[in-house]
Amino acid sequence: MSHVVLVLVETVNDYLPLLEREGFELILAPTPASRAAAIAEHGARIDAVLTRGPLGLFDAEMAALPLLKIICVIGAGYEHVDLQAASNRGITVTNGAGANASSVADHAMALLLSLVRAIPQADAAIRRGEWNKLRLPSLAGKRMGIIGLGAVGQAIAKRAANGFDMSIRYHNRQPRPDTPYTYHADLHEMAGAVDFLIVATPGGNATRHLVGQSVLEALGPQGYLINIGRASVIDTPALIAALTEGRIAGAGLDVFDDEPRVPDALKVLGNVVLTPHVAGQSPEAAQDTVQLVLENLQAFFAGQPVLTPVHLPDPQ
Repeated sequence: MSHVVLVLVETVNDYLPLLEREGFELILAPTPASRAAAIAEHGARIDAVLTRGPLGLFDAEMAALPLLKIICVIGAGYEHVDLQAASNRGITVTNGAGANASSVADHAMALLLSLVRAIPQADAAIRRGEWNKLRLPSLAGKRMGIIGLGAVGQAIAKRAANGFDMSIRYHNRQPRPDTPYTYHADLHEMAGAVDFLIVATPGGNATRHLVGQSVLEALGPQGYLINIGRASVIDTPALIAALTEGRIAGAGLDVFDDEPRVPDALKVLGNVVLTPHVAGQSPEAAQDTVQLVLENLQAFFAGQPVLTPVHLPDPQ
């Protein structure tokens, strides 16, 4: 029996043949209109959904998919998947934890280097015929604080510690004794003890506005902030105010509250580097992501444990 997968993502199309070659029938619906149309037309046949955190899958949509048994989320975050609704219906949810960690960690370091060393500004100045030599901070030997020491956070820490001799501190839901880094239960305390603060934690209610005015104040006017996690973790108005008033030195952002719309207040600032949510986008990451989805689907439909299950609340 062929299994039918509703594909809501738009970034891994080149690698979807990995699923098709294994017998999965795919229905592509990457826009809100095509998503609604696909559910209305094919809902009675769909038994799996491929989505990502910001796209999610909602209670009413699950109700319209009576055969739905598994939701596979690419990437680590699953903030807009209704986990309670999935639990109530006995639907398994998996995520892509770790599949794109190397790509995201590379991008985090690229943002940090570009920001601290003012690479975009230097490039733009040369193109204008200017030759400005600024004295800018080095990254070597600095102190990095990471919010969220999952696969991505650990990959960033490894690059910073081994490549730039940085000392690493981290704030996590719980300590990771299997790592050599310094744990801080108090985020404000950690922010006050580092030069670079990296957001690498998933979104959702538990982390919403975790980085607000008080954390930014603790980071201070010599501190830099990088976000390759979720925009919701940072209080954006508080960040804009801190950047505008020089209360932090700068920010590198790959994620935004209302993508693809980016606040004009951020665009006009000279102490920010902005990229369009591409940290996890690389050929290697896309292939590994789809391969993990395939392995989760194959395990599930063979009656075996999935590789990367998301913990669900108790049914109500």
